[in-house]
Amino acid sequence: MAPQGRNDACACGSGKKFKHCCALKAGRGPSRVVVTLVAIGILAAIVIAITSARNDATPGRVWSAEHGHYHDASGREIPR
Repeated sequence: MAPQGRNDACACGSGKKFKHCCALKAGRGPSRVVVTLVAIGILAAIVIAITSARNDATPGRVWSAEHGHYHDASGREIPR
């Protein structure tokens, strides 16, 4: 059987030329839904990373911007 030409009638029976019918379906990349879900996943990972970095302080630890490190409740420096 000869290969389907772009200007031949489409084999699906739509009456359209192959290039305007099934050729478009065959050459599609990932759907918009997949791309959107991947983008949402990446954004969620970024938000989680930022949130966890901000919540690095545990109870009893206080960040001292003046000194650039954490102090415990009594005011002593907490080693890194």
